[in-house]
Amino acid sequence: MAVDVVTGGAGFIGSHLVDRLLAAGDRTVRVIDNFSNGARRNLAHHEGDPRLEIVEADLADYTAVDGLFDGAERVFHFAALADIVPSIEKPEAYFRSNVDGTFNALRQAALAGVSRFLYAASSTCYGIPDAYPTAEAAPIRPQYPYALTKNLGEQLVMHWAKVYQLPALSLRMFNVYGPRARTGGTYCAVFGVFLAQLLAGERVTIVGDGEQTRDFTYVTDVVDAFLVAARSDRVGDIYNVGSNGTYSINRLVALLGAENTVHIPKRPGEPDCTWADVTKIERDLGWRATVSFEAGVRKMLDNIDYWREAPVWTPEKIATATEAWFEHLS
Repeated sequence: MAVDVVTGGAGFIGSHLVDRLLAAGDRTVRVIDNFSNGARRNLAHHEGDPRLEIVEADLADYTAVDGLFDGAERVFHFAALADIVPSIEKPEAYFRSNVDGTFNALRQAALAGVSRFLYAASSTCYGIPDAYPTAEAAPIRPQYPYALTKNLGEQLVMHWAKVYQLPALSLRMFNVYGPRARTGGTYCAVFGVFLAQLLAGERVTIVGDGEQTRDFTYVTDVVDAFLVAARSDRVGDIYNVGSNGTYSINRLVALLGAENTVHIPKRPGEPDCTWADVTKIERDLGWRATVSFEAGVRKMLDNIDYWREAPVWTPEKIATATEAWFEHLS
């Protein structure tokens, strides 16, 4: 039976990919995760499935990972440290995880002779773009260490595709959301913040005037993009993965039914808009997002209990947690 390796497979997007790979029924899935971001509960519903192997290991630890890619047909590389604030405070940890870890994943994949390597890149590499929707050829302008290290990882992937003929692709994801999105961290993503606040009866914290827009892309659409890319014969290409739209934070607040709101200061280094030009992936791979923003938000509300144990952010807590953000990016 074919073997797929999913690094970071206990994380948000990685665990949804594991679901789909196991549902296909024709392969074994080996998850490699150090659980710095991932959670075992994201895979608990597969407990007892002999086709799932979970290995706790740090990809940046060369000795610990030796041999873990053996026998793999495909590698889906999602393992990474996320979040803006801790990347500013601890850039060395982000370099080790997102750059050294990616280098070792590439090395192990090449040694194993895999037939496909898919890299989970970030649209944060564009920083504050000049044009919307933003195409893959847009200038790279990382605004903080997380964005920088994810782009350095992508450069490694493209280098290995060119120099070592590793059959690799990179997919730049835009504002992915869905069930199992991270609930913790120094300051988690907008959906986690809002849903925990709603459950606790707290005010929903809107950054700035709320008119900024984001290319919110539902997680199952993102998984579809990776599977389509894995089945393709393209090598050394970079693709945007977005919803083909952009939606305001105020629109999100309205769809969530949040009436008790408070505005907090706009943050430096954040774009007023994120919006993927998906022309290339539609043309080359035939992929297009299918979950509307409205349907995706309904799915989030249907799964709101996942955020019941999440930290509840107040304006005061957010101000404290984002001090480094304002200090270094202003």
